[in-house]
Amino acid sequence: MNITTLHQWAISPKQAVQLQKTLASKIIDNTPLHTHDIQYVAGVDVSVKNNISRAAVVVLRFPELTVTETVTATMPTPFPYIPGLLSFREGPVLVQAFEQLHQEPDVFIFDGMGRMHPRRIGIASHIGLWLNKPTIGCGKTHFIGTYDEPDNTRGAYCHVMDHGEIVGVVLRTRTNVKPVYISTGHRINLESAITITLACTPKYRLPEPIRQAHNAAGSVL
Repeated sequence: MNITTLHQWAISPKQAVQLQKTLASKIIDNTPLHTHDIQYVAGVDVSVKNNISRAAVVVLRFPELTVTETVTATMPTPFPYIPGLLSFREGPVLVQAFEQLHQEPDVFIFDGMGRMHPRRIGIASHIGLWLNKPTIGCGKTHFIGTYDEPDNTRGAYCHVMDHGEIVGVVLRTRTNVKPVYISTGHRINLESAITITLACTPKYRLPEPIRQAHNAAGSVL
């Protein structure tokens, strides 16, 4: 698929923060995406071991959630681990993986944050700008903001607030199971992100595209 090169990755952490502030204003997070308009959904994940980064992008047919394509890429990890700058650590290897895709997904679900980020540009938002496609951030652990605990039933959620702004939701994908943190990435609104996440999570805590991508990234370690 075609990828838009927006900037160089080899920059300092200070430059990275400034770039995030510039790019954050370009993100669109109020566009609805209906499930009947989705044919393919992709899961995106990166594993790092011994300073080697391995990206996996897995495309699934929707709503069946059957895998139709898996691509991986590997490279030396180019950026240190700094909270809030994950996209600079994982972005380069992800771009290599995306460039191998034959099937163009309608929406991408990232193992990571979107607008639920101090500068409102987590990896799902940042890479969403490169892809120019709808993206969703699905985090496994709390990063920023405050929230009330949602009910224990599947589909229950509460807004995550940061400095008076709704930055996402904490969403229960299975009854009596620990929730996940969902935020918009790019070219999608929060309501659509919640609906699509639940549609992609029929059995486990994590959306099936994320599970498949995590397994694929780990399989090449």
